[in-house]
Amino acid sequence: MEEKMAFLPAFIQSYFIAAGVLLGGAMIGALGAFLSGEQPLTAMYRFAGDLRIWAVVAAIGGTFDTFYMVERGFFFGETRDIIKQFLLILSAMGGAQTGVTIITWLTQEHISS
Repeated sequence: MEEKMAFLPAFIQSYFIAAGVLLGGAMIGALGAFLSGEQPLTAMYRFAGDLRIWAVVAAIGGTFDTFYMVERGFFFGETRDIIKQFLLILSAMGGAQTGVTIITWLTQEHISS
């Protein structure tokens, strides 16, 4: 059985997992685009946008535990669980946005010529 992690380490890990999934996925995807003859930086920028939701899902665990905690919060009056899950999702979204920002800086795709 999985041991519950303290909130602060889970909050920090959620942020960095989401950022890592997004950065790693976009960079490895760009390598694949390069090997297949496409423009790697354009592909990296596109992948970063496409991977955003998956980075958040991976960071919060990719299971239904989050939904169970929210359900428990609503039906059993445990609002602390709802707030914790909301903050974990917010942390994961922040990590994903940081990853997108780094990819945007690297690729400079937002600058029109």
